[in-house]
Amino acid sequence: MTDVAVEPGGRRKAEDRRRQLIGIGLGMLIDRPWHQITVDAVAQQAGISRGLLFHYFPTKQDYYAQLVRAATQRFLRATGPAEDAADPLASMIANFVGYMRRRSGPLVGLLRAAGQDPVLESIMEQLHDELTDRVFAALRRDEPTTAQRLVVRSWWAMAEDLTVQWLARDDVDQHRLDRLLFDTLSRVLESVDAERAAERR
Repeated sequence: MTDVAVEPGGRRKAEDRRRQLIGIGLGMLIDRPWHQITVDAVAQQAGISRGLLFHYFPTKQDYYAQLVRAATQRFLRATGPAEDAADPLASMIANFVGYMRRRSGPLVGLLRAAGQDPVLESIMEQLHDELTDRVFAALRRDEPTTAQRLVVRSWWAMAEDLTVQWLARDDVDQHRLDRLLFDTLSRVLESVDAERAAERR
């Protein structure tokens, strides 16, 4: 797409403007639930009209969908294992807990709202697929069984809820929580592996 017309703040390419508008929404997510972010507030902060915002995002729902996708990608970048981690799974869990300590509010809001919106639910399903894939990549398991994938997806749901509840306490010990999540995942996978081994005998 070609450059848009001159706007307050200067001339921008359409893709640059989209990135700016999504970036503004991501900034707002730091201190408010996603459903409290209005396109009017985003447009005002960008120095453009509400109508011009809809030039880049056809509908309000389209803007919100792109915002949620960007938020989940930011979450994935922040919670991946360190490149030089001796134990990628432990590193990933520690980064997940650390992120939740800093930014749990927006993610929890998205998780709770997912069941009320098919588009949002689809985006969050993709997020959990990626998180599940990361666990098996960290464990160097190339072809997990259906049972193993279901167990890991269920573990992620538990990890999210437990982390939120744990961090609401006054006596937070992140290392203890890291270890608890790591041990819980290890045990449920060991249980599934043991069951599979027994079926083969």
